[in-house]
Amino acid sequence: MFFAYNNGITATAQEVDLRQGEAGLEIVRIKDLQIVNGGQTTASLFHTSRKDKVSLKGIFVQMKLSVIDTEQSEIVVPKISEYANTQNRVNAADFFSNHPFHIRMEEFSRRIWAPAQQGALRETKWFYERARGQYVDAQSKLTPSEKKKFQAENPRLQMFTKTDLAKFENVWDENPRFVNLGAQKNFAQYAKRIGAEWEKSSETFNEFYYKRAIARAIMFRKTEKLVSAQPWYSGGYRANIVAYTLALLSHYVSRKNKSIDFMLIWKTQYISADIERALEVTSKLVHDDITQPMRGISNVTEWCKKEACWQRLKGLSDRLEKTLPQGFKDSLVSTEAIQSEKKQARKAQKMDDGIEAQKKVLEIPATKWNTLLQQCQAKGLLTPKETGIVNVAIQIPNKIPSEKQSLVLVDLLEKAKNEGIVV
Repeated sequence: MFFAYNNGITATAQEVDLRQGEAGLEIVRIKDLQIVNGGQTTASLFHTSRKDKVSLKGIFVQMKLSVIDTEQSEIVVPKISEYANTQNRVNAADFFSNHPFHIRMEEFSRRIWAPAQQGALRETKWFYERARGQYVDAQSKLTPSEKKKFQAENPRLQMFTKTDLAKFENVWDENPRFVNLGAQKNFAQYAKRIGAEWEKSSETFNEFYYKRAIARAIMFRKTEKLVSAQPWYSGGYRANIVAYTLALLSHYVSRKNKSIDFMLIWKTQYISADIERALEVTSKLVHDDITQPMRGISNVTEWCKKEACWQRLKGLSDRLEKTLPQGFKDSLVSTEAIQSEKKQARKAQKMDDGIEAQKKVLEIPATKWNTLLQQCQAKGLLTPKETGIVNVAIQIPNKIPSEKQSLVLVDLLEKAKNEGIVV
């Protein structure tokens, strides 16, 4: 893939029609032309011609045009853009959007209904924006009545992005310093961690994970409002206070071998008065500490980016013990109960993954599996185990690969795709 990912003035298209001209091949039609690198050069030429009225005769600009079919475009085009855009960096979050983790989170958000809040008449959804602009795009072609229904089912206040998710998760996993580095740097750290965990066990990211993430979102956004409403809050450092408040509470709870009852928050879609009071107490402690940086540092925001800030805050756990309301302490649940729930969720996700993989495998005819087998063997890509499983697939429908075998076949499809072999 060196040619496609190599730097240069780069464009992609779905289709290109050519004809033989006097000077050689000529392009007569391009479908879905996208300039992924060299947009400034193109704009400069355009303005030179239109605005400055300067002739471009004799001006030639080399362009690399990659023709990518529709099925591959969502995977390849972002990579071309990533590798080509070294001068003007594009957000890291934009490039991670096609990772299976985000696709799964998006699928959960479109399928799972959140319970109706107290006093509400209907269930709603939390809209996960895997790619920028999805929330607006989803409404662009709707009639006024359809749009009203969509907004009722997917409230704007319940829309969250990849960088939002990274914040919600990293503060609870005791990584508040990353959150204080800013949205993109925090997301990069989150993406690195999730990528490694996905490779190890994708079943970890299941319905339990999604619902817990929403509960954490509810707590995060409620903490923002609570901090703003406190009599001691004079404006400023709210993001720092919120991140460290949740991280410190998480640290305190984990030391007790306990957990916040996130599933209760999911079921009620709000946090209890006891948790609210715990957040108020913790945020005051955090505010008073971070606004007194260590000697030699005068900027509070910069202090909050340092590991020393977090280490000092963790030392306040004993003081927190004395001030947290008893009702909050009583509401905590054991980590054993949470682990049991996680185990059941992983088992259910593994079963779902197997069924989905088998469905995908059966959509591909035996002849194509045979072609894949020959191409992969020619490149020496297959292990003996993979060869045996592909030999089962080439006998579809007389033989049906099991769910476990189908998972191997789906992984093999991805491996083959990375080698330029497309079924």
